[in-house]
Amino acid sequence: MTPPRARTWGRRGHTPVIRVRGRSRRRTSVAALCCYKPGEQSRLIHRPRHHLMLKGARKSFSWQDYRDLLVRAHIQLGGPIVVIWDNLNTHLAAGLKRYEAEHDWLVTVRLPPYAPDLNPVEVVWSLVRRAMANTALGTPDDLDRKLRRELRRIQLRPHLIDGCLTATGLPLTPPTPP
Repeated sequence: MTPPRARTWGRRGHTPVIRVRGRSRRRTSVAALCCYKPGEQSRLIHRPRHHLMLKGARKSFSWQDYRDLLVRAHIQLGGPIVVIWDNLNTHLAAGLKRYEAEHDWLVTVRLPPYAPDLNPVEVVWSLVRRAMANTALGTPDDLDRKLRRELRRIQLRPHLIDGCLTATGLPLTPPTPP
């Protein structure tokens, strides 16, 4: 994913050059849930995870990490959860499907194949990327701090999370039966 471009204060015709160090041996992954309930403030629950780039080491979230995120959301929200998954291969893992089947407080719905316009979390990532445009980070810790700060900024503004749902065009209230 290429970083978003933003305006710069550099002189016209002179491209600013920012020197950065070489590759890092860490990768940061983030999973997030946009939580909506009629009559209550919207919430964003997220979990960052650091991966060391070692040979044979996992470079992304596993189905156990998603399971732990769902358990944490269930505890924080205090009730049953309906999760709308995209078709990420980890969301389709047999272990996660088995976990979903064993717990009655968890209902899952799958989005159609490749439908990012129906996923409110994609709008959250758009907001985070826009806030981080033209930012030169010196260390992986700087990236972690900036990422957490931006996610926290979104968490503290429920109207932004509501806007993420509005951008998808999906209604919050279920349709009334005929």
